[in-house]
Amino acid sequence: MIILWTLVSFLSGSLMFSYWLGLQAKQNLKEVGDGNPGALNLWRAAGYAHGLAGVALDFLKGYVPLACLVATGTVSGFGLVLPSAAAIMGHAFSPFMRWRGGKAIAVTFGVWSALTGFAASLAYAVILAVLLAGSRLLTRGRPTGSEADGFQVVLGMLLLGVFLLVAGYARAILACWLASMLLLAYTHRKELRRFIALRVRLRS
Repeated sequence: MIILWTLVSFLSGSLMFSYWLGLQAKQNLKEVGDGNPGALNLWRAAGYAHGLAGVALDFLKGYVPLACLVATGTVSGFGLVLPSAAAIMGHAFSPFMRWRGGKAIAVTFGVWSALTGFAASLAYAVILAVLLAGSRLLTRGRPTGSEADGFQVVLGMLLLGVFLLVAGYARAILACWLASMLLLAYTHRKELRRFIALRVRLRS
């Protein structure tokens, strides 16, 4: 059952709704912004209506498989680690995009909403909002670059781990968090490298 649901979760995550909505709006997201075929680029390319639809669908493809597992108890405990990671991996390595994909932020929110009844995803949203506000204060309101945004996404997930630990979540949930953390670090690896390189140049 774990293998079956891991495959189902991966397939669900691999459905590139935002990219397909972009094509429907005659926009190739691979040619917009940083080329990420996700909901943010869809919003930039086709407007808020398409963008919101992309966010909702990308969220649901992570939420639905895990919500089914949690609700039915078909797979539980450490058995949830592979299906939860597979949904994110499906978006990051979609077979519909020649094994390339997006940064998997919306699908990650979906996964964590299902795993914790929205508690962790709400905490993550608050953490990211605080990090964004702090960044804007430090830069005096100037927009931050993609490297800073990527760093905040990964740092936010790291801080979410602290929240889960303090809140007393089971070790299985912490294992799911570790998988999510590693996957987000991978999907934002370019931004992290640029962020670190920029900080090194500023200090030298």
